[in-house]
Parts: sequence; structure tokens; C-alpha cells
Amino acid sequence: MTDEKLEVMLTAEQIGNRIRELAAQISKDYQGKNPLLIGVLKGAVIFLSDLIRQIEVPVEIDFMAVSSYGVDTDSSGVVRILKDLEQSIQGKDVLIVEDIVDTGLTLNYLRENLITRQPKTLKVITLLDKPDRRKVPFEPDYCGFIIPDRFVIGYGLDYGEDYRHLADLCILNP
Repeated sequence: MTDEKLEVMLTAEQIGNRIRELAAQISKDYQGKNPLLIGVLKGAVIFLSDLIRQIEVPVEIDFMAVSSYGVDTDSSGVVRILKDLEQSIQGKDVLIVEDIVDTGLTLNYLRENLITRQPKTLKVITLLDKPDRRKVPFEPDYCGFIIPDRFVIGYGLDYGEDYRHLADLCILNP
């Protein structure tokens, strides 16, 4: 793909500013607590890294990798856990950190799965939300940006494992 196929949707500066705002809100909401942030691999790694450096309360981190699969490019809602947590979340304040919520199927499954593990609290933060693609009712507790239904890359989001390195969030035009 060539650079002319990329259209900047959100600049690195806009993303950084919003992450500072989200971190301030989380720091306030979790004052006196030690939340466990669960990064959903691979796309949320950069968001999680930038977020935890701005949060002003002690945090723990862990990771999960999940895959929804089907016969076409849309999520089927059937989810496989490819990498599970390395620790128990029972009795902990848990915050799932996701790069993007679109259909809501995968994140809804993940949230329901984690609830069975008896955390004290469970909330979701996403950098990006595409509510126009929702197939199940789902609202993240914290949201960086609501975006239109466009295919986006950069800042951890990929196309065929490429473009994750981009500092800006871009629309990939055909």
C-alpha cells in the first residue's frame, strides 16, 4: 500500500491529548484502588502503554488475545481465547482495554466471560467506538473517540499485520 491511500483521521497529538483526559478520569475514578488493566492483544498494546504512563494510581496489567472467526470478514460472534490471563481477577477492580469496539460481539463475550471470574468491578475502555456497526447492545464505560464506519489503521490497528506502527490513526482508502 502506498501513502496516498492513507487519510489521517486522528493525529498523534489528538490521540495523546484524549489519552491524557481518559487517564485523568480513570485516576479520579480509581483513587485509592489498584486496578488491573487487561490489554486485548494485539491492537490495544500501544493504547494501553500510553494510557498507563498517564494514570496516576498504581495499576497492574495483564493480557488476553481473542479471535472471532467466520466465513467472511465480519465477526461471527464465535470467540476463541488464544491467550488467557496469567492471574486471577477475583475480587479485583478490572478495566478491559480495547483498541476498537465495532459489532460489540467479541467484547460482549469477553466481558461475560470475565464476569464469571468474579471481579469486584469490571469496566471497559476503548480508544475507538463505531456504534454504527453494533450487532449487540454494548456501551464502553470510557471512550476515546466515536468514529464513523470506516476501516482504520495505525496506532496499533493493522491491515494484514501492517500499519500498526503509524503514530496517526488513518483511514485506508481502496
